[in-house]
Amino acid sequence: MPLAPETRDRLTESLARLVRSGRHLSTRAATSLHGDLPSFGWPLLLPLEQDGDLRCSALALRAGIDVSVASRQVAALERAGYVQRRPDPLDGRASLLRITARGLEALSTSRALRSEWAATALADWDDDDAQHVANLLDRLLADVERASASPAPTERAVAG
Repeated sequence: MPLAPETRDRLTESLARLVRSGRHLSTRAATSLHGDLPSFGWPLLLPLEQDGDLRCSALALRAGIDVSVASRQVAALERAGYVQRRPDPLDGRASLLRITARGLEALSTSRALRSEWAATALADWDDDDAQHVANLLDRLLADVERASASPAPTERAVAG
């Protein structure tokens, strides 16, 4: 059964509110949720922790930001000691980025702070409900990422 327009509109409005709430929370509670890690550090350090050394372009892709933005943010993380550069052994003109021990420690601290915040925010939820929402969010994110990889409806209309 297709999605009713009212349901679609309610879902997109709720998602927009969730994103706004998340941005507000991040700004308001950056120190509480990230410790001394800048708020932009989490999405840049996490791929380095998970995947190992990466070029800035690959890191930007993983973080979903423009390479020029990633470059500026990586420079700040490098100055703070969270990231270090080394020459790419396959291409001496390029650099690979590596998370440092300080970066790993900052992620660990940030995880603990986020976990504490989530425990408080979700204190009245039972595990089944939380698992169900997490599964649906994973599905939604996969679908949104897939849809964002294809042309937007206005782009299809102009191209057609």
